[in-house]
Amino acid sequence: MLPSEPTTLWLVRHAESATPTLFHGAESDVELGAHGHRQAHAAAQWFRERQPTVVVSSAMRRAVQTAQPIAAVCGVPHVIEALLHERFVGPLSGCPRDQGEPIWQETLAKWRSGATGYAPPGMESFDAIRERTLPALQRLVTAFSGGRIVLVSHGVVCKVLLLSLVPGYSAADWLRIGVAKNVAVSELLATADGWQARHLLMVPPPVQAVDAERVNTVPTTEA
Repeated sequence: MLPSEPTTLWLVRHAESATPTLFHGAESDVELGAHGHRQAHAAAQWFRERQPTVVVSSAMRRAVQTAQPIAAVCGVPHVIEALLHERFVGPLSGCPRDQGEPIWQETLAKWRSGATGYAPPGMESFDAIRERTLPALQRLVTAFSGGRIVLVSHGVVCKVLLLSLVPGYSAADWLRIGVAKNVAVSELLATADGWQARHLLMVPPPVQAVDAERVNTVPTTEA
């Protein structure tokens, strides 16, 4: 059930982890790296102008460390929603991206073809992620009805939620909807008539500036 008064939701992927060239699922509670902390602080300044009323994150450290400076700079509460953790990736956890990429691409091809219940052993399917996260998101929208929510989660989770909520999209549109770069923000409006998308997977300009200033470029894992 959507709120009678519009609720603004900014769905945000966490900042860059300390080891961005590895797969990190729910099994890997990695922290942010130095660049990730810079991204998070840049994002906090951008959000201050938008005056959120609450910041929510998963309980995973990379999400918490992205959310904390936003909440502090904006002077609003930081709430944990543990069910919004990253996808379970089983044996891919801690695996170099180049080694695990074929498995991920095979999974993604299945999802895009409509087989959203598919997942290799030990991993989580599109359907399982959706069934875990949508009720949690709805509880947040109900609890903070009419507010302005910053929700920091994880790349695959953000895209599953967007493809499940935004009209005109489905799992088949995984590529069309865009890339969930670190600190990519999607601005959604929850109304009594349904969900509306204002922006999808946009990296805020202050974060882009931090990325541009980086001396040693490290490939960013993307979803």
